[in-house]
Amino acid sequence: MTTLDDSEPVIDKDGVRLTVEDAVATVTLTHPAKRNAQSPALWRALTEAGRSLPGSVRVVVLRGEGKSFSAGLDRQAFTPEGFDGEPSFLDLARGSDEDLDAVIGEYQEAFTWWRRSDLVSIAAVQGHAIGAGFQLALACDLRVVAEDVRFAMRETSLGLVPDLTGTHPLVSLVGYARALEICATGRFVHAEEAERIGLANLSVPAEDLDAAVRDLTAALLAAPRDAVTETKALLRGVQGRSYEEQRAAERAAQARRLRDLAGIGD
Repeated sequence: MTTLDDSEPVIDKDGVRLTVEDAVATVTLTHPAKRNAQSPALWRALTEAGRSLPGSVRVVVLRGEGKSFSAGLDRQAFTPEGFDGEPSFLDLARGSDEDLDAVIGEYQEAFTWWRRSDLVSIAAVQGHAIGAGFQLALACDLRVVAEDVRFAMRETSLGLVPDLTGTHPLVSLVGYARALEICATGRFVHAEEAERIGLANLSVPAEDLDAAVRDLTAALLAAPRDAVTETKALLRGVQGRSYEEQRAAERAAQARRLRDLAGIGD
């Protein structure tokens, strides 16, 4: 198995490349000279990547070329000229609440599909994962990090809040108090701490990052797809259920699996 960058790209534009090989897709951020800084065009390409996945894909690997996963939002967004063909963020701020809400909602779409129940997504994170880069890593189900990783939520230092879907998974992973401290201070979280507090599933030397992701991908593919899908749905639903409701959900899911294994329809 490879990290799939040698496959023929399905999408290769605006700093995003999607390749697919059998049950594994790889989404690569491809602007290493800018430390994979993010823009609205990149977000649209990420959204398109999610919509372009074949039904055969079970695991999606997200990675960044170069020394950094993603240094966050391209600061050009805050200049009066913004990006070519795009309204600047300053222009967006002058719009109505409804228009601004719709635009931010569109940006968030790039961060939402990674947790689909029929997929398992893995972020392979090295170097900087700042702001929007941190939130993109948090959008994935699992995170494997290099020992040089530096997570930080810097939005508050800019007078903003994290708004690209990162707050929910961050609190789920590390708890409210630690999430507040990380976001409000904007400090760096390094690999050892990230693994210790649950931000990272695994920390490895930078040179071993791709191999570690390959091994994890192979382990995920070893189990039957339907069993993984049902298990993921069970775990994702825990926060919204009581203990008794979760027991009932477990029974219903297991009944479906047993009937499927026995070849008995619902």
